[in-house]
Amino acid sequence: MSRPRRFRLLHSPLARRLRRFSAKFGFERDWYLVLLAAAIGTLTALVAVAFMGTIHFMEKVANDIPSGALWWLIPLVPMVGALLAGVTVYFLASEASGHGVPEVMHAIHRNKSRIKLRVAIAKWVSAICTIGSGGSAGAEGPIVQIGSAVGSKVGQLLRVNPQNTATLLGCGAAAGIASVFNAPIAGIFFVLEILLRDFSLRTFTPIVIASVFSAVCTQAVLGENEAIFAVAADFNVGAFTAAEIPNYLMLGVLCGLAAMAFIKALYWTEDVYARLKLHPILKPVTGAAMLGLLGLGYVVLSRGNPEMPPFFSNGYPVIKELLSHNYYAGGQAGTLLLGLMALCVLKLLATCLTIGSGGSGGVFAPSLLLGAGAGGAFGVLVDALDWFPHASPAHYALVGMAAVVAATTHAPLTAILIVYEITGSYKIILPLMLAAVISTIVSQLISRQSIYTLKLERRGVHIGGLSDLTILRRLSVEDVPLVPPVLVHPDESAQRLLDLSEQQAVSDFVVVDEHDHYAGLVTAADLKEALLYREAIPLLQVNELQRSDLPTVASDDTLDLVLDKFSKYDVQSLAVLDEARGGVVLGLITRDRLMREYQRALSKD
Repeated sequence: MSRPRRFRLLHSPLARRLRRFSAKFGFERDWYLVLLAAAIGTLTALVAVAFMGTIHFMEKVANDIPSGALWWLIPLVPMVGALLAGVTVYFLASEASGHGVPEVMHAIHRNKSRIKLRVAIAKWVSAICTIGSGGSAGAEGPIVQIGSAVGSKVGQLLRVNPQNTATLLGCGAAAGIASVFNAPIAGIFFVLEILLRDFSLRTFTPIVIASVFSAVCTQAVLGENEAIFAVAADFNVGAFTAAEIPNYLMLGVLCGLAAMAFIKALYWTEDVYARLKLHPILKPVTGAAMLGLLGLGYVVLSRGNPEMPPFFSNGYPVIKELLSHNYYAGGQAGTLLLGLMALCVLKLLATCLTIGSGGSGGVFAPSLLLGAGAGGAFGVLVDALDWFPHASPAHYALVGMAAVVAATTHAPLTAILIVYEITGSYKIILPLMLAAVISTIVSQLISRQSIYTLKLERRGVHIGGLSDLTILRRLSVEDVPLVPPVLVHPDESAQRLLDLSEQQAVSDFVVVDEHDHYAGLVTAADLKEALLYREAIPLLQVNELQRSDLPTVASDDTLDLVLDKFSKYDVQSLAVLDEARGGVVLGLITRDRLMREYQRALSKD
């Protein structure tokens, strides 16, 4: 859409009436986000249905493999899938490797919420190849990245500002979660609590609309509205009593420790592969080869009754079994306990080999299986030792799912809601909430970073507190009054700087070339240092004092990005450039004015 046509559309009588109406709900000029959110939700749902349909088809083919062929297919198929995924990532988009969510967060906080559409294509293909061939990973990371790319691309095409692009990106992510897990509420809070960290009404409403449209569209296409792990009919949960609290406190601590072991192991594997001198395409293949060996060992130990290893792929069928009372009925406690502990260890290793080596897939589904396994094992132990009044091990498995997810993501609210929605079981919500909060506390005591933010921390991207980050990201350089620049040229005398400083009471000078394009900055500290040798001032030129190592700022940069630049350089001002005009200097942004605008916005929030 050309700019004049867009201008006419946004200033038509109908648009003005819509703006007046939507202003009553806090949208002011951003009313169009509601319409875009509905479109993004619908589009992402169709993409997600096709994505999951392909994975389910490949899983069905795998389940129909004759047992005699498992001996050679189990080690071979994951390697083929990893090879295809590696080729896709290498030639299309390197951001498509790994579990996806950190890349989305990086785009939000450092790239003005811009994600290339080819990232979504690469993630689609690589994730299907990884998960469909047996790689131990989940679908939530890929669909979050794919949906985010859809929302981001819509924002880029319509040239909306970075703040609204972030909201549209969040709409795509929430829609992806809502569609894949049939969990619209969890999708909303996943975006608000983990990605955007913004609970304002202006952000909340479009994301709700996108999530709802996505869930409804998915249900219409599939013709069903059931939870993924529907357990309500199988669960006979009595009233939660105070006597059960010690058990769930211990479970929360156990899940917090298990989650931290998972995070440490995953990033240790990534570090090993980062140091490994091997072509990027071949790295996931080596991880898949070791995964295949694990699977082959499992088949060998099956003693004549080989089956697909339970730690392959996303693990949804295994989770369903662990949430059934029948799984634990009649089994020997020792055998069940060892089996569940082995499952947890094997799933952890399988996921580290798949994702840590560069495979493409999410960590959410593996976290759910780890939680179900750890919770089930704890339940078996409690039942065997008869600790306090207790429920079935299946109940502890369900609670463990939420606890491990909460501990890995440091987002207990999202974990509670998503486990509730994907199981449809409300009766056990109280112990689930307790264990999720305890596990989060345990994990935060060990590490301040979640499984998502740790990768950003390693890249030098620090995620601040919720309210500070929200306000700073909501504001841009355009909201801060700029200091008019005092321009000098490199070949001018340093005495000229002293004269201008006395005449105009300025301390920082912008150095420009013959076309008035930015060349550097002379700061007050530079000038003060030169004054120590005042007799040499007439002999010095500006280019001997200027600093060319300082970063510049764009007028649409958000203030969290600008503040990060200030923190790395001990200066009071940074130059603001108009990149569209080849680097023409618009003015100077100062620390003082930035903080004054931040305090003003903080007082209004």
